[in-house]
Amino acid sequence: MTKANYMTAEEAVKLIKSHDKVYVLGSGSIPEVLLDALVARAPELEEVEMYSAFAIGRRDSVYAKPELRHAFLPRSLFVANCLRNAVAQGDAQAIPAFLGQVPGLFRDGTIPLDVTLLNVSPPNEEGYCSFGTSADLAVSAVECSKVKIAQVNKQMPFSYGDCLIHISKLDACVEVDEPLVTIPIAHPNEKEQKIGRYIAELIPDGATLQIGVGGIPNAVLDALHDHKDLGLHTEALTDGVVPLLQSGVINNSKKVIMPGMTVASLAIGSERLYKYMDHRKDIVFKDVAWTNDPFVIRQNPKVMAINSAIEVDLTGQVCADSVGTRIISGVGGQHDFAYGGWLSEGGKTFIAMTASSSKGQSKICPVLTSGAGVVTPRALAQYIVTEYGVAYLKGKDLAQRARALIAIAEPSVRESLERAACERFGYSFLRLK
Repeated sequence: MTKANYMTAEEAVKLIKSHDKVYVLGSGSIPEVLLDALVARAPELEEVEMYSAFAIGRRDSVYAKPELRHAFLPRSLFVANCLRNAVAQGDAQAIPAFLGQVPGLFRDGTIPLDVTLLNVSPPNEEGYCSFGTSADLAVSAVECSKVKIAQVNKQMPFSYGDCLIHISKLDACVEVDEPLVTIPIAHPNEKEQKIGRYIAELIPDGATLQIGVGGIPNAVLDALHDHKDLGLHTEALTDGVVPLLQSGVINNSKKVIMPGMTVASLAIGSERLYKYMDHRKDIVFKDVAWTNDPFVIRQNPKVMAINSAIEVDLTGQVCADSVGTRIISGVGGQHDFAYGGWLSEGGKTFIAMTASSSKGQSKICPVLTSGAGVVTPRALAQYIVTEYGVAYLKGKDLAQRARALIAIAEPSVRESLERAACERFGYSFLRLK
């Protein structure tokens, strides 16, 4: 085995030069030790372009500060918590992209990378380190970067699939013992439990799930304990699936793509999840260009794509990345899984949300807020679910969609929504009971 090139973080980041384009590993495993060392070099650097995506941090990104504008140009391919404030203040920018498209941007040179900063597991007996929780964009970034610098982290779980690199391929290694970012297990409230039950009733045995993070996804999963032979092909592996994997409800036996295997692109959750996935060969992490490819997704039968929204208009347009003009998230894989689920034999796609926000504002609106982005177009909307029920939109005209959506809106706003629908659709809406 070729000897690893170990050094200090301060020595490692000297490989980064002014005007380099740098990809920073995401999920819950941002290489913070390397970033701190890089920021210490800010006085001697100019316009280093920093690219990141779904990156959940303990703090705001250290390189996205007004006083560091001369040194770093932060760009996010999926705006997560650590860059949200910087994007809002103009100290970072968002690049709109389906997450599954981003590896292609690296590979075709649209975004040419010079350096990738990683956070990896210690090497196994053959000398391979694992990216652990984040194969998503890391696979393509490593493939395309000239320089690869890694924290070799004792606390990183070892995962299998595309997320492996031989330690001899790393230009610099820095030993660390740093915990990953954890997200507490979300316990669904009463409204979320209702939504979860509505969706679970529509999921057949033998289905393949794509599901996200948070209270509503966990409510869906909690309601699936009596199901049989479910599969998992998803973007993000989360805590909610662990009990179903342990009980055998998710056994991946009916999948066509990688039967018997749980497939994901990244993982984010609690310490329980990270311990569960460590050295499990029946869980594989794949390049997001593959996991999110609708034409891969569609090959599994009965794909159930379950995602969320910030707001939905009366025609079924789904906004999931912005509040008006303010970008707070990203397109991610929602559109890809909606399309893949639509194409899958027996597939269904769900947008699940409470009828109103925490501030009491209706999430079902006559039109989307000015400046809001459409993540899932009305042509792909199938099931919209709130605590008040299920609106089935597939094959429905615009007036029929409006009627169905008003029925699951907050009762206090239904009259105003009806007035808006009547003004927009006229008699074709009025004639509907």
